[in-house]
Amino acid sequence: MQTLTHAADRSAPAESLPADSLAAAGELLRALAAPVRIAIVMQLRAGERCVHELVDALGVAQPLISQHLRVLKAARVMKGERRGREVLYRLADDHLAHIVVDAVAHVQEEGR
Repeated sequence: MQTLTHAADRSAPAESLPADSLAAAGELLRALAAPVRIAIVMQLRAGERCVHELVDALGVAQPLISQHLRVLKAARVMKGERRGREVLYRLADDHLAHIVVDAVAHVQEEGR
């Protein structure tokens, strides 16, 4: 059995966590719960991307990428910064990338 070292593993049991924290975590997970949004997070792990780079990398139409970016931005998963005519998107922090990477790794291990 693998020993977990994430900060959350050392915190109090879920029963003692404030209900608003649990609700906020649920909202965050819902924002991540779409294959395209997971793919966007995986792309942003490597660095900043603009919309057309995400469209090219993921093979998804621009309006759909923009819609998913709005959801991720509203959930504070990522941030956008305007540079000239483009907006460059980046992850808000590495914790969120770990959630997605761990989930993808988990399902890949389950398939073995």
